[in-house]
Amino acid sequence: MSPWLISLLALIGVAISMIGSRKTMLVILAAILLGASLMSLRQYSLARSELKEHFDTEWTLIAEVRSDPVEIASKVVGFRFAPVRYTFRASTSSGPIRIIAPPEQVRSLLPGQRIQITGQILSSRESRVAALVIVKDEITVMTQPSRWASSLAAIRNGLRQASGDGDAGALIPGMVIGDTSKQSADFKNDMRRAGLTHLVAVSGANFAIVSAFVLWLMQFIFKRVPARLFATAVALAAFIALVRPSPSVLRAAAMAAVALLAMRTHRRSDSLPALGFAIAAVIFIDPWQARDPGFALSVLATLGLLLIAPRVITYLSQWLPAKIASLFAPPIAALALCLPIVVALSGYISPFSIIANIFAAPFVAPITVMGFLAALISPLSPQLAHFLIVLIRPFASAVTSIARWCAQAPVLTLTEGAIGAVAILIAFAIVITLRKKGLLILALVLTISLWGARFPAMSWQVFICDVGQGDAMVINLHNHRAIVIDVGPDPVLIDKCLQQLNVDVIELLILTHPHADHVAGLSGAEKNRTVNARWYGDVAAGTSARIGEYSIEVLWPLTIATEDSNPNNNSIAALITSAELTLFASGDIEPVVQEQLRGKVGEVDLYKVAHHGSRFQDPALMRELSPTVALISTGVENSYGHPAPSTISSLEQVRARVLRTDRDGAIAIAVSNHKVSVKVSNSGFRWISFG
Repeated sequence: MSPWLISLLALIGVAISMIGSRKTMLVILAAILLGASLMSLRQYSLARSELKEHFDTEWTLIAEVRSDPVEIASKVVGFRFAPVRYTFRASTSSGPIRIIAPPEQVRSLLPGQRIQITGQILSSRESRVAALVIVKDEITVMTQPSRWASSLAAIRNGLRQASGDGDAGALIPGMVIGDTSKQSADFKNDMRRAGLTHLVAVSGANFAIVSAFVLWLMQFIFKRVPARLFATAVALAAFIALVRPSPSVLRAAAMAAVALLAMRTHRRSDSLPALGFAIAAVIFIDPWQARDPGFALSVLATLGLLLIAPRVITYLSQWLPAKIASLFAPPIAALALCLPIVVALSGYISPFSIIANIFAAPFVAPITVMGFLAALISPLSPQLAHFLIVLIRPFASAVTSIARWCAQAPVLTLTEGAIGAVAILIAFAIVITLRKKGLLILALVLTISLWGARFPAMSWQVFICDVGQGDAMVINLHNHRAIVIDVGPDPVLIDKCLQQLNVDVIELLILTHPHADHVAGLSGAEKNRTVNARWYGDVAAGTSARIGEYSIEVLWPLTIATEDSNPNNNSIAALITSAELTLFASGDIEPVVQEQLRGKVGEVDLYKVAHHGSRFQDPALMRELSPTVALISTGVENSYGHPAPSTISSLEQVRARVLRTDRDGAIAIAVSNHKVSVKVSNSGFRWISFG
């Protein structure tokens, strides 16, 4: 935590405490000082770690595994030279580390095992680790997993196998133990857009259901209430180990512990102090969780259920039966307080998320309880576990159907980060202060803003989607048809872009080369769309096509790419022409290829600059192209330094207008008789949209 931030928190604490009593002032100041001290001590220990002296060198370490190894996305898709890698956290005598290693060496590792590794020590951007270790040599396993760890792994694996295939089979382990390893990127995106992601992140709801079920079972074993509570507490501790600690899990566990303690001492449980104790306990154990958005969302959702839900029930009961009001209240209350953070993180609000949560609510308890039982018995009787899963698969299928249906609904998109969060807070303040007048004012502001923010709001020919650090370009064929060149790294972003453009049919999909920032969004591009033709590593120079008003001629590669080729220099580079425009789409080709294309392209109206505007460019080809507009698709503050200042300078020297997604957002281009008009999403009034 930086000194200025500590000072800011202290000032805020003093200002707040001046409003309250002296005791309140002391409590707030003590909390700020304790939290700042804990974070400072942790960060100081990481900064002084012995590992720092070995950055950029190879070193041998003995470490203890702290988390389950999980697969990480490869930069290159579909080629043999793109090895699958796994990552996990571990602890050493010099501090916590993050390890990346081949799967055959680490896939079966479990928390608690000690290993010896030799790898390259690198600086890490992850705040809670002292270093990143890239392992190339073999890992020596020094200790076998404990019986406890093996038993928990058997339960997790048993549930994973018993749950079956498909989205329903992937949902069950997620809802029961927070295991999302079987979920596809497309399904995760549907759950996120529908506002149902919390169902697969073990939280207070899971603990409430499991603890209520265990407590109910204990009455048949123990006559005395203290014994039942103790047995339930032991079961919850085991449940924490089973699902693996996370911010929401630890918060929920702390809440459950306080509730059980209150029942044991026959004192009335006060929910707000319990929540405060839970927050303090979790942050005391792991200060970094205070910076985790998931932890913040978990706490705010609980606070909404405690403070707002009863009022919502009272208000809705004026028009609805009490039971129906009770169904609507929890998602409304949780969303109300979580909304600023949700917008800051995702940039959108899904009005249908409340409906999705209401319809999914009846299925949560049966899936959790039956799935929990199936997990426990799966190592002993896989057949019985499978039978229990069969009983709840219809419920899981219902939840996945709800997610898919609501994911297709339009969402209200706002600017991400602080601006979006502040906008929501201002809207809340207006409604709370002015009530009905505030709602009218808010509706008027939204109407004007949405009208002014229409985009592209013109007849366009070429559209550059804002997909972060990646490429995605759309060429308009009208009547909801398009040519798409690359699909970016994120299925959600390309799907959102194509929805915005009302593209239902992709007549030709060109995937220039197998790097993830160009092809990993494929499932999003294909979602609910027809793809009539696809070029991906199966075309070479000389290939051509005529689609609508456009002629497409492939200029590179000279031969069909092989698995041993450099993906960048085997990018499909194509010249696209019509009566109105000329466009050169270059993929990620580098100077050695660019030099060979001299004299084959000529002047163009539009140039999709190679490799996100990196410094590897051929000035001679750039002078030959002399584009009217140069298009650079790249992510904000990306780690590669794209676009390079030298590239921007070279483009400006040929008098090209440079447009870049990291600064301008999405780019819509209209060309009439080679005269180019441009509109960008980050201009002026565009901070909100609906679709």
